[in-house]
Amino acid sequence: MKRILYVLVFAVLTSISSVAQEINWVSLEKALELQKKTPKKIMMDVYTSWCGPCKMLDKNTFQNADVVKYVNANYYAVKFNAEGNDNISYKGKTFSNPDYKPELSNRRNSSHELSRYLQIQAFPTIVFMDEKGDVIAPIRGYQAPPQLELYLKMFKADEHKNLDTQEKFNTYYSAFKPEFKG
Repeated sequence: MKRILYVLVFAVLTSISSVAQEINWVSLEKALELQKKTPKKIMMDVYTSWCGPCKMLDKNTFQNADVVKYVNANYYAVKFNAEGNDNISYKGKTFSNPDYKPELSNRRNSSHELSRYLQIQAFPTIVFMDEKGDVIAPIRGYQAPPQLELYLKMFKADEHKNLDTQEKFNTYYSAFKPEFKG
């Protein structure tokens, strides 16, 4: 009986903690609409269904309590399947994936037009956008929580605008002290 009680308590606590640690994902169109009322930058996770590092990013980084709290407070978070079949309006254009094949939905598929427009060539890529929906920078590859923290805070504070050379970025990078637990 005690064992069953422990299992139930553990299950409840686990489900509560997982619910409390979710990023509020929205579509790109919704993020752009929300920006009109409350300006915030956008963090867009560009992924594919077959990408191992994308799944690691979801599991290890986007469920990290520090990342979740910071992103939800300071960004509109968007998930975008770079090989998906959604029609997406961005910058006055509608982007689709005319060569999408439903039978390949869990394998490599054709690239979405928005992926090509944003010049995404690797997965995962996190695209940061300013308060007007203009691209600030794409960050390629898997990012652990302390690595992502650097970009989240740098773009949030517009510090990237002062880092116009590799040397300045390297100095900023060297001086950055991550606070997120990884």
